[in-house]
Amino acid sequence: MNILLQRIIEKIVHTGTLTVTGPNGATRTFGDGTGTKTHVVIHTRRAERAIALHPSLAIPEAFMEQELDFVEGDVLSFLHLVYQNMGISWTDSNWGKLLNTARLAFRPLQQFNTHRRSKKNVEHHYDLSGELYKLFLDDDMQYSCAYFERPDMSLEEAQLAKKRHIAAKLRIKPGQTVLDIGCGWGGLSLYIARAFETDVLGVTLSNEQHHVATERAQAQGLDRHVHFEIRDYRDLSERFDRIVSVGMFEHVGITQYQTFFDKCATLLKPDGVMLLHTIGRTAPPTTTNAFIRKHIFPGGYIPALSEIMPAIEKSGLAITDVEILRLHYAETLKHWRERFLANRDKVKDIYDERFCRMWEFYLSGSEASFRWQDLVNFQIQLTRKNDALPITRDYMSKCEKALEMHEKAHSPDAPAKKPAAKPTAKRRVSGGK
Repeated sequence: MNILLQRIIEKIVHTGTLTVTGPNGATRTFGDGTGTKTHVVIHTRRAERAIALHPSLAIPEAFMEQELDFVEGDVLSFLHLVYQNMGISWTDSNWGKLLNTARLAFRPLQQFNTHRRSKKNVEHHYDLSGELYKLFLDDDMQYSCAYFERPDMSLEEAQLAKKRHIAAKLRIKPGQTVLDIGCGWGGLSLYIARAFETDVLGVTLSNEQHHVATERAQAQGLDRHVHFEIRDYRDLSERFDRIVSVGMFEHVGITQYQTFFDKCATLLKPDGVMLLHTIGRTAPPTTTNAFIRKHIFPGGYIPALSEIMPAIEKSGLAITDVEILRLHYAETLKHWRERFLANRDKVKDIYDERFCRMWEFYLSGSEASFRWQDLVNFQIQLTRKNDALPITRDYMSKCEKALEMHEKAHSPDAPAKKPAAKPTAKRRVSGGK
């Protein structure tokens, strides 16, 4: 085994059991012999050298290229072993702090997301085959953190609960206008329009998502109230009663944070409400994982709360509520990973073995980061006026309950109701009082 790699592993792995077989067939075991055994086989010297020099990029790339395999355990168990030895953040170590400082200097160049570059970055990930996403997402194609009100929830139930949770925080009223920045395949926009009888504009930079979202609006008879456009948020000029952005802020790039919130402030009406739902980190600012930046989300970055707040304060928006969702995304990713692996042969038919391995590492690595590292989800509620919302949070839970009752009443499985003796006014779901 490469002597440098051996020393690195010896320094990191003290708890658990990690066995490594090198290109020459020699096998060595590290750790104290406890826990689930993980056995890694490195097939080439090139991969062995690369891993010793840049493990966070070289390990997933070697796995993608079939230069590394797991003969005991899998990607998730391997990362669990590594993370339990490294602590909550790799930057806690002296070497990690030194390396992180050096990488921070280059971060602005990695996240210089102009209009053209932003669209290219989005196309890299979101314009993949729609059939791929159908193989592991829920029925509504929600590609963001679900909300597990109960541990036994299905993915579909948890994603519906997420939409309720977000909508309740917006306190939407019938007839209002709503902007959905980064609307994805349109699920949240359609949900809001249907539940609150509002007009919604959803914007995306993905041609594939725009096509699917538009077709869904037409199929559901909501195309008069929900409109989807391929537009950059920076090009919008209309004003809205409500703004929501879910899973898009991670693609903005730190150099554009002030631009983002300044623009949202101008798009939001004086008594408007905004809800930002984004992945975040509990540790200090760092850089994007090299594998994720190169192969999955070019131009992306997961911020610390300390990086978001200054831009909000300077924009003139007021922070009215902050919630940290812990482990919800780990559970979401568990469902995605299991569904992806169950449909692996179908994914391979669409792409190839290399793609399957790349996405297996991406989904497993993401779950590991939310489960054992410092990643969480932020939900930040914003207004322009201090009195735009009630002074307690009770209205949120009341609206969530009303929405749940509304969903059950209109579910295909709901029992048929007897016709009323007299016609009554149609009840609308509101944000509560």
